[in-house]
Amino acid sequence: MTFEPVAPENPQPNVSKLVSVVIPVYRNAESLTQLYTELIDVATSRFPACDLEIVFVDDGSDDDSWTVICALRDKDPGRISAHRLSRNFGQLSAMVAGYRLARGDAVVSISADLQDPTELIGDMVDRWLAADDIVIANRARRSDGSIAATTSRIAYWYARRYTPGIPEGGFDYFLMSRRAIDLLLQFKGRFRFLQGDLLWLGLPTTFIPYVRRERPHGKSGYSLVKRLSNFTDLVIDSSYGPIKAMSRLGFVVAFLGFAYLLTILINWMAGGSPFVGWAPIMVTLLVLLGFMMMMLGVVGEYLWRIHDQVRERPMHVVLTSEFAQLHQEPGHPFDLKQRR
Repeated sequence: MTFEPVAPENPQPNVSKLVSVVIPVYRNAESLTQLYTELIDVATSRFPACDLEIVFVDDGSDDDSWTVICALRDKDPGRISAHRLSRNFGQLSAMVAGYRLARGDAVVSISADLQDPTELIGDMVDRWLAADDIVIANRARRSDGSIAATTSRIAYWYARRYTPGIPEGGFDYFLMSRRAIDLLLQFKGRFRFLQGDLLWLGLPTTFIPYVRRERPHGKSGYSLVKRLSNFTDLVIDSSYGPIKAMSRLGFVVAFLGFAYLLTILINWMAGGSPFVGWAPIMVTLLVLLGFMMMMLGVVGEYLWRIHDQVRERPMHVVLTSEFAQLHQEPGHPFDLKQRR
């Protein structure tokens, strides 16, 4: 895998900068129109010199999300790109699909549930124009429920142990330069910790703290089971902690077993009975078997991820795509190769 930058072909300095906003959509029909309006307002007021592309990626929604996206696309074909995946592949896959399909010089990743304040995009673009490759809006505080807040706090506490640059509250809202996007898309794997990959690049990065708002429409699709699954992906992808813990636990169990053996021998040599009844044997066997099954489960988590990656299945399948008819200046035709 190479991470060497590639110079753009036929650079066109007179072409205005293009900012793409990638929005993965899953059961967000009620919030899309308001989100579109807010994005147009912030683009017009904060970075009017840049062109705007809004990239909607419908991740197999079973509500009216795609219908709303198509209506917005018909209303504003010059700014909106509408893409529909063949089924629900998950938020990470929808985000990566959006990054691949976005044509901007900078790409903003934002959720569709209106919990992230769109006005921060203006600050992100300012930092990007000042030469930062990655601008992260990190959650200083969140208005989610107690379960969501607690699980998120635990997950990012663990992530910070192995990726120190991750802010305490975590983040899902960020801007990436074209250089950062091209490098990030070289990472493989369908089950990974995207935020850790982004900071791993080591590119110039700034943080903007904000308070995450309450969800105005519907409810989150993240159940406790899905949150635990994402936490497992974070743990496995961001560190070798589980493997190291297994090794250390093995030494501890071996030491305790050796100490117990010495206790039995000393007791026997003193003329006593090593143990009474079968209970100690059963307890020891059950504890050891429990440790063994747990360790096999950890190894299995790594193995099935390796198996999945070796199969090289695509992260997503795009069923329908309608690209925005981006603005073209007279004498400066839009260069898709340069943008992508």
